[in-house]
Amino acid sequence: MIGTVFRSEDVPAEERFDRWRELIDRTRASDATTDHAADFRAELRVMELGPVTVWRTSFPTVRFRRSVRRVRQADSELLHLSLLTDGGLTQTHERGGTAAVGAGGILVDSSWQACEALAHASGPAVEGQTGVVAGVGVDLPRTALPLPPHQVERVLGHGLSVGNGTGALLAGFLTGLDRQAHALRPCEAPRLGTVALDLVSAFLADALNAETALPAETRHEVLVARIRTFIQQHLPDPELTPGTVAAAHHISLGHLHRVFSEQFPGETVAAWIRSRRLERIRAELADVSLRTLPIHVVAGRWGMPRASQFTRAFRAAYGISPREYRQQALAGQT
Repeated sequence: MIGTVFRSEDVPAEERFDRWRELIDRTRASDATTDHAADFRAELRVMELGPVTVWRTSFPTVRFRRSVRRVRQADSELLHLSLLTDGGLTQTHERGGTAAVGAGGILVDSSWQACEALAHASGPAVEGQTGVVAGVGVDLPRTALPLPPHQVERVLGHGLSVGNGTGALLAGFLTGLDRQAHALRPCEAPRLGTVALDLVSAFLADALNAETALPAETRHEVLVARIRTFIQQHLPDPELTPGTVAAAHHISLGHLHRVFSEQFPGETVAAWIRSRRLERIRAELADVSLRTLPIHVVAGRWGMPRASQFTRAFRAAYGISPREYRQQALAGQT
């Protein structure tokens, strides 16, 4: 597992808010207040990924204030991105600008600007329980970004969408990172930090129309992430082929194969698509809730509608027929 976890129920009630605030304050220095300090219920996972810190948290409504004094006391200049998954965030900067984001939006902020922010829970309280604000934060040194400082300044204090493109890639990576944190090893943290930095850089460059300012290595890593995400999203489509993947990304088939050979030595694009499909099918064949669904229907749901070809591919991959695998998997669950 990577990261440290804070759960308010593990701490005496009178200490909860202060402990949570101290952890947030390590990368986001501010003065926080809340009406729920007496019974503060929150969770927080902090992941140190090289120079990048990623944290996921949920909490009731809180107001933050970063004063000019706190800015001057900061040890380093950090860029902050806040991805909201529930609730809302409204921020007013010293310059007078105001930005607001809800679930599915990212607010870009920095440690070198004073501001006030209200993170407010969505929906009314239910059965005495307050609503929550939830999201994932990313903090990284200003100097780590491969973008000119004057361009970075243009996005500060703005809310950006993560509905598609590099925004969707970044959001998917951050939320997936939190879900898999328990299975990740500390030795993987630096590599994950590099991926996070590449995606943040590409996301901001896309928002600024400044993709050409990115290093070739960053553009390459983002292209690989886009291709993998595209394939995963289109596995159910039987027409998904290396040609359609290349066309969707406006690259030649030869370029696609070169990218894959570097990322997955010895594996072709078609083989990677097939193996991802077979993994999804195998998982559904072992799912008790889907036991009455015919095998050919399960295969068709994941882009393999030809029964004979699917059966041969499944046996070649796992050394057993789909029917035998389902019988053995389900028998082990009874």
